[in-house]
Amino acid sequence: MVATIAVSCPKSTPFQNSSCLKEQNSSFLGGSLKGVSLQLKPRKGGKNVPSLVVASASPAAAEAVSTTGGGRRFYLNITGFPFPLGPFLNRRTIRTEAVKGCIWLFEQEQALGFSSVSTNIRMTVIKLKSGGLWVHAPIAPTKECIELVKELGAPVEYIVLPTFAYEHKIFVGPFSRKFPKARVWVAPRQWSWPLNLPLEFFGIFRAKTLEDEDLSTPWADEIEQKVFSSPEVGIGPYVEVAFYHKRTRTLLITDAVIFVPKKPPECIGKESLLASAKNGLAVKILSKGKEVPEEPVIDNNMNRQKGWERMVLQILFLGPSNLLEPKASFSQMSQKLIVSPIVKTLVFSKVPEKVRDWIDSIARDWRFKRIIPAHFAAPINAGRSDFLAAFAFLDELLGERYVTRPSLSLLFASLLGKAASYFPPDDMKTLSSLDQFLVSVGAVKKTVSGRKQRLRI
Repeated sequence: MVATIAVSCPKSTPFQNSSCLKEQNSSFLGGSLKGVSLQLKPRKGGKNVPSLVVASASPAAAEAVSTTGGGRRFYLNITGFPFPLGPFLNRRTIRTEAVKGCIWLFEQEQALGFSSVSTNIRMTVIKLKSGGLWVHAPIAPTKECIELVKELGAPVEYIVLPTFAYEHKIFVGPFSRKFPKARVWVAPRQWSWPLNLPLEFFGIFRAKTLEDEDLSTPWADEIEQKVFSSPEVGIGPYVEVAFYHKRTRTLLITDAVIFVPKKPPECIGKESLLASAKNGLAVKILSKGKEVPEEPVIDNNMNRQKGWERMVLQILFLGPSNLLEPKASFSQMSQKLIVSPIVKTLVFSKVPEKVRDWIDSIARDWRFKRIIPAHFAAPINAGRSDFLAAFAFLDELLGERYVTRPSLSLLFASLLGKAASYFPPDDMKTLSSLDQFLVSVGAVKKTVSGRKQRLRI
């Protein structure tokens, strides 16, 4: 339950001389572990008379702080389970133009707790025919980020949460408060763990639900959508909504596929890369028994690249076989469209029939020529055959091919699929062991094999 308290300040208040109140639009939006956010703003009825607004939620609510009085990149986040999501204080925003005058990408660094592992998280903004903006998977609304959005010179009309995942959900509430006239839409079957909290605890109010192939959405003439929702995966459903922007032939995906770039994204700072390049405890454990040298890390391109390669392998495999010398495994996982090993092992391998129906429907109905995921590289110059090739592992799990797949795409997928689906066995050991453990405690389903699938039929 959310409570709101407004306190007026008289003209004689010492707050009047504060620099954060010199402009009417200045504000301080804060949070704590108790779910409290603060905002200082002028009242409508008086000139230069500020009000204090306190919004209080439950202790489990997601917290975020953004300030116009501090740095343009300041954003405080101290929540996340089992580890908080960093960076904890500052997030740099990089904006690029994917399609001239139509699609823009906004990226920030996202780190795993107190580790040296980071990747990028991406928000995609599409300009609609109405002149308004359609925002996919919002990121942290720092002052810099909001300025970059406003520089596009168009109002934000719709804010879309395309997944259940916490690392995307946490920013929707704070971002929507920066654009109060925008309407919020969310993927169905929202849930959280270990406490299954309603959207209001994340600051998301009056949101509408995205439905599969819904033609009644305000953007249906320009952007189509297909929902993947599987309640059978484990402790909660995996939910992701794919979108297709018809005019630019662009497919928007959240986590279903990725393309690991050879070089680190621009938004990841050199400090994070160099921290990952250090031979710390993780490297000593995951070094294949080789002696790990104790040496200082010099800031150069070689060490930054090593840091990036180590980050990628830990993100993809959790415990790769050799962090000391990551180049060989990294080269096998980069520069190609793939399904992340974690998503493949813990999610898609559990419900291959539903995954196949979803990806075949996407490939059948949408003639896309580029893909924009929410992480790693984008935009990716890839079409339907590349997309199907990334899911070639489904053929082995199902034991047969679906006749609904386009014949030409089937040919290319057969040729490319083996390479796209190959993951180094040594690197997969930790993830496979985790999968077996989660199955044993009932947290996830068993992986479906082709033989078992045929027996059920």
